[in-house]
Formats: sequence, structure tokens, C-alpha cells
Amino acid sequence: MGTSFLTRSASDRYAQAAGPLHTIFVLAALAVWAFLGNILADQLSAAVNPQRVRFYAVTLLFEWFLFVFVVAGVRRSGASTLIVLGNHWHSVRQVLRDFGIAAAFWIVSAIFLSILVWLLDSTALSRNVQFILPHGTAELTIWIALSVTAGICEETVFRGYLQRQFIALTKSVPSGILLSAAVFGAAHAYQGLRLVALISLYGAMFGILAHWRKSVRPGMIAHAWQDSLNGVTAILMSR
Repeated sequence: MGTSFLTRSASDRYAQAAGPLHTIFVLAALAVWAFLGNILADQLSAAVNPQRVRFYAVTLLFEWFLFVFVVAGVRRSGASTLIVLGNHWHSVRQVLRDFGIAAAFWIVSAIFLSILVWLLDSTALSRNVQFILPHGTAELTIWIALSVTAGICEETVFRGYLQRQFIALTKSVPSGILLSAAVFGAAHAYQGLRLVALISLYGAMFGILAHWRKSVRPGMIAHAWQDSLNGVTAILMSR
């Protein structure tokens, strides 16, 4: 009985959320997006009157497409979506706890990343993202919608799904977290090499949080808040 329990526990720990072919399609979609995102970002940064709303809309649609594809693949494999999202909230206390964890995570990660940004030359990094930040109320509104989308979709895809798939593939939690973080950084290649490294590190921090909590919900909250704050800060600093 003891042996079967240990075997079942190990099997659960390294259980895949979907089949290998589905994961290959997800990675291929991310590779295509990284390529097209680079093209769109180059056009945006070079334009006299950049169409940021179009860029936001295309990004938003892609992220929801990938979210639906991942969730559908998990369900098709016979697994519950809880395997990538974590358990549902069943009380206000659980909701508040995850919001509190998200706030603590955001504070710690913001301090840590601010130090790294300063060491990596914050002026150069700022130039790499300035062209995609919102200008005006209309763009800010769509930016916040995109930020919430990123929080939900990216945490589900990268931390809930891909991280689990890589952990199952490598039979190693650290390897799964690092591989997922590397793919997360590569998907943001349009922001430049140094920011890709920074985003990968940020992704690893989210990965540790998701693995510890056995849920992506605190990460969703912190991710959506951070991205929204970037847009609001950009608007305030431009006035």
C-alpha cells in the first residue's frame, strides 16, 4: 500500500495536462507570435503616428485564442482545468488571501526588478518599451483590458500549462519553471534582448509562486496589476 501511494503521488506530481502534440502546437503558435510581434513592434516604433490600438487589439485576440486553445486541449485530454488553474475560490477569505499574496509578491518582485533595471541601464530599457505604452485615455482603457487579459491568459498558458508540461517532461520542478520562464521571455522578444532576460527572470518568479500556491490565481492578480500600473504610470509621466 505504501509503495502504491508513493507511485501515485509521483505520477500526480508529474502528470501532463495534455498530450505532447498539443504542447508542440502551443509552442509553435508562440513562436509565430514572437516573429509577427517583432514585425508589428518594428512598424509601431518606426511610425510617425503609431497605431497602438491595433497592436493592443491583435495582442489581445491572440492571447485569448491561445487561452481557449490550451483550455480546450486540457479538457479534450480528459483532465480538469483545475490542473492548470488551481482550485476554485470557495470563500471570501480565500479570495482575500490570494489578493494578499499577490500584493506581497508584487512588492518583493518590484523591488528586486527595480534593482536589476537600474543595473542594466534603465534609460535604455525604457526606450525599448516606450513605443508600446498608452497615450491618452482611450489607449489607456484598452491597455488595461489588455493587462487583465495578459494576467489571465499568460499565467494560464505559461505557469498553469507549459510549466506543468515541462515539469512532466523533465521530471524536475526547477527545470520546468526555468523552461517555461525562458519561453515566456522569448514570447516578448519584440522588447529587446535585455528585456527578454529580465522578463524571463520575472516569469521564473511567477513560476515559483504558482508552484508554491498550486494555483495561478495570485499570479494573475499581480500580473494584471503590474501591467495596468505600467500604463497608468506612462500616462501620468507624460502630463
